[in-house]
Amino acid sequence: MINWDEFEHIHVIRKLKHIIGSWWNVDVVFTDDRGNPRFGGLTDHNTSNPALLELFKKENVVESFTECTKKSIDDLKMTDNRYSLKRWDALGFDMVVFPIFIENDFMGTVVATGFLKEKADNQLVEIRERLALFGLNSDIIENSVSKIKTIDDSDRDHFIELVELVGQEVITLHLEITMRENRINELNKELGSRYKYDNMIGKSKPMQELYSLLDKIKQAESTILVNGDNGTGKELIAKSIHYNSPRKDKAFIIQNCSAFNDNLLESELFGHAKGSFTGAVKDKKGLFEMAHNGTFFLDEIGDTSPQMQVKLLRVLQEGTFTPVGATEQKRVNVRVIAATNKNLKEMVEKGEFREDLYYRLNVINIKVPALKDRKEDIPFLAEFFLNKASEKEGTKKVLTKRALEKLYDYAWPGNVRELQNEVERLIVLSGGETKITLDMLSPKIVEASKSNKVQGSRVHGKLKDALEELEREMIKEGLRRTGWNKSRLAKELGISRAGLIMKVEKYQLEKRKIAK
Repeated sequence: MINWDEFEHIHVIRKLKHIIGSWWNVDVVFTDDRGNPRFGGLTDHNTSNPALLELFKKENVVESFTECTKKSIDDLKMTDNRYSLKRWDALGFDMVVFPIFIENDFMGTVVATGFLKEKADNQLVEIRERLALFGLNSDIIENSVSKIKTIDDSDRDHFIELVELVGQEVITLHLEITMRENRINELNKELGSRYKYDNMIGKSKPMQELYSLLDKIKQAESTILVNGDNGTGKELIAKSIHYNSPRKDKAFIIQNCSAFNDNLLESELFGHAKGSFTGAVKDKKGLFEMAHNGTFFLDEIGDTSPQMQVKLLRVLQEGTFTPVGATEQKRVNVRVIAATNKNLKEMVEKGEFREDLYYRLNVINIKVPALKDRKEDIPFLAEFFLNKASEKEGTKKVLTKRALEKLYDYAWPGNVRELQNEVERLIVLSGGETKITLDMLSPKIVEASKSNKVQGSRVHGKLKDALEELEREMIKEGLRRTGWNKSRLAKELGISRAGLIMKVEKYQLEKRKIAK
């Protein structure tokens, strides 16, 4: 079953309705499979024809609308037509009806009404009379009649295409929501599957590629450089490499290179001899020595000074170092994994990072995808964090579909860490509630979703340009969402794969151009 009210809140559907209303003063409503109307989207603020809002409050009008829609559905079942275009006799308006089929099951319709398909002065007179019969006052009637537009042959194809797009979006989004729910269920059932790699979670193509790379290098002893934005989980990757390596039973040591100034960092890394500086009351082992035969994770390596870079290079090349204030060298066998959110290659070109150290670190390079580039993992991650909290509190909490939709639309500049923090916040705010709803989300997430130019339609300018811009943004977002799986996206959009490829070329949406 479809929850029609859910789709009234989807940004792209609201945008399409707004375009149709702006161009032709036409209102769009959904009906169920029996022709019964769903008026959740009609309000004083967004209704194009004021008479319809008043009329749909009247039982006899709703009955007439349902009867007319049922006839259209029956006509469509008897023919191969894509849609039905007929007159709604009770009011004198014309209506267009598009059926919605999901996996070959008839689920309902999209109905657009409040227009005329042919210009006829006597028809406006009839509409005035019929609106009066239903008890509307003269001001509403005149306002309504003044807004009625004739959609002639030159505009009709564009109008029909936009109304049909509303139905296609319902189908796509319904399937997407169902897929997300299935993914969450799969995650719960298959915690040992490849959706997880140690404490990392993700089914998306970038994460599957990352898991594959980690499998290949887990037995190697080479130095590794992990690149990724803050909050993407670079430390998790380092731990995963260590605990799947031959060194897994030895020490795993972590040091953030931006946490100390040079003097303190040198003492932390290499240790110091008694009396080497004020406060050095005894010899102290450094982290490199503590990591002997194990793995040393150096986070924020890009924040080290040139002097420290020289000392790190020596350890990497020769396996030796000298503690602060000591005279004798020490030798260690340590596998180094370094991480940074900076572009070290650019820093090398600017003279801010040693070239020899860069190449010594960058033997194996791992790029961690940002959360915005693997959004299909959001349901998995959110459910994982919820389940983790549920184990502690003993209360199972779930996200509603609308709340999950907003999480999906948000850009997540803070990546997985930001998502984890948001889920922890939601758990606190939800209190004893088991369902986490849209109104509990952080304002920044809700507002970002509202202002987001999903499918970037314009309501000014030429209709053809607006349609093309809408089409381009839908394909662009779809490519990112499906990981550039053109076959899957073509099926979602209801076009052939060859047609999609031509549109990708037309709008210059190749992966190398828009995946930045």
